[in-house]
Amino acid sequence: MANLQGPRFDDAFCAKLDELLQWRRDVRAFQRAALPAGMLETLAALAALAPSVGNSQPWRFVAVDDAARRAAIRAEFERCNDAALAGYGGEKAALYTRLKLAGLDDAPVQLAVLCDESTAAGHGLGRATMAETLRYSAVCAVHGLWLAARARGIGVGWVSILEPARVVALLDVPQDWALVAYLCIGYPAAQSDTPTLERVGWQGPDAAAREIVRR
Repeated sequence: MANLQGPRFDDAFCAKLDELLQWRRDVRAFQRAALPAGMLETLAALAALAPSVGNSQPWRFVAVDDAARRAAIRAEFERCNDAALAGYGGEKAALYTRLKLAGLDDAPVQLAVLCDESTAAGHGLGRATMAETLRYSAVCAVHGLWLAARARGIGVGWVSILEPARVVALLDVPQDWALVAYLCIGYPAAQSDTPTLERVGWQGPDAAAREIVRR
């Protein structure tokens, strides 16, 4: 057997990793307490360890600190949220109005994760037939950040009820940076290892999502 190099992770570590994955939940309610100094930079550095197509490392992190920009993002969320509500009727509409769908009011950190679609890094390697893998790479960085945050007791909420092009304009970043995720980050006001949408009755677990189809 080949002598494999690198660290070996024991059963205890694997059990804790399994637990971390179980507790990596979308957080919708936050405390307003600030993160420790340098924590956001630590999380971004760990996120940047993510795999990326052709080693392109296309993720770009934009911390939204300016009060006026935050207010503009909040207004954009309200606009999109009203439009989303109009698409539901009956019981779903009533439930939708009771969901807390954003931590934009309380989370101390708002972080936009964007994909630099004009990056020269990687020289296009690996994405000639699947250009979307560039954005997928940025999603991998989001997941890495999420796990690193959760391991430190910090919650993350992904605000998807936004129009990406309008957010890019509001943030005044290059037009070839595509919004991948707008994240609220902070200490959770409440915690559960069960997805919020399951707890409130929006939907149940999807067994098909865990099945392996063999061909």
